[in-house]
Amino acid sequence: MADITRRLGWRHLRGAPTAHVRHHRGDKLLHDGPGLSFWYRALTAAISEIPVDDRELAMTFHARTADFQDVAVQATVTYRVGDPAVAAARLDFSIDPDTGVWRGTPLEQLGTLLTETAQQHALDALARTPLAETLVDGVAVVRERIAAGLAAEPRLPATGIEVVAVRVMALRPEPEVERALRTPAREQIQQEADRATYERRAVAVERERAIAENELASQIELARREEQLVEQRGTNARREAEELAAADAVRAQAEATRTVKLAEAEAAKSVRLAEAEAARSVTLADAEAARTVRLAEAEAARSAKLGEAEAARAVTLARAEAVGAREVGEARAAAQAAWLRVHGEADVATLHALTGARLAENLPRIDSVTVSPDVLTGLLAKLGGERE
Repeated sequence: MADITRRLGWRHLRGAPTAHVRHHRGDKLLHDGPGLSFWYRALTAAISEIPVDDRELAMTFHARTADFQDVAVQATVTYRVGDPAVAAARLDFSIDPDTGVWRGTPLEQLGTLLTETAQQHALDALARTPLAETLVDGVAVVRERIAAGLAAEPRLPATGIEVVAVRVMALRPEPEVERALRTPAREQIQQEADRATYERRAVAVERERAIAENELASQIELARREEQLVEQRGTNARREAEELAAADAVRAQAEATRTVKLAEAEAAKSVRLAEAEAARSVTLADAEAARTVRLAEAEAARSAKLGEAEAARAVTLARAEAVGAREVGEARAAAQAAWLRVHGEADVATLHALTGARLAENLPRIDSVTVSPDVLTGLLAKLGGERE
């Protein structure tokens, strides 16, 4: 799309290198070519913009083969506008002078023309070909037929269109038919796989047979060698028994000699130990007797010293006790004499008071005393009578 700018009632168009621009004013062609840039007035200008680059047109349509099977065709047609003047005269490539947008849909018209033309030739080619041949050689046949049909189509040069290339990507039948067509190939592949499996099993069986024969031969050889081994083992065992018997005899003789020598050495050792033990016992007895004598003498001396000390202590204690008893007796006699002397000099009332005080000291503790009026009256009367 052209780039259009506005300036004081004028318009400026700047085209692209791949766009052919034709500028008419009235019946005059003022500008004609790709990548133009010019000023114009929107009210008097008629401008067409024709793309001249290569364009891809993808198409997908369904066709029917000679055996009435539906096939989906995927193809692409590459085209370009070879004669922009013819194309602008046959199709509406005019653009809006203010926005630069096409007024019509020229590319859609070209796409419809190319699609219908290609589809017509492809349908004609597929309608004469069975499905199997279509799936094998149909792509090349359809491509050549479409290319030839587009090249021979008179409407395309009259419109200024050139077909650059035709490509057919795929011819696909319906999914059910495709699965059905795949079945024989799959069965054949499965048969080949089964045959390979059977051959592998046969080879494995043959190898197992050969292995079994080898194992049997090996077992026979092993049995023969085992027999030889048993005989050799018997010979070796007899020889080993003879050698062991001779070794045992030598070992028994050596053991007897060693036992005799050990017995003699043990006897001599026992004699030496007995003599040493006797000497030690005598020495210990002498030492024990001397020690007993020394202990007895020390015990006697100690007992004598203890007896003397105990006797002295007893005499001292007896003397001290006698002196203490005498002093206590004298103190008690003096106290009793003083007490009697004091009581002899005191009157009767004082003695009664002292007697009551002594009696109160020896009576048990009384927390509380309850005195009734009768008792108090009797006591007071008694005290008053005594004073009179």
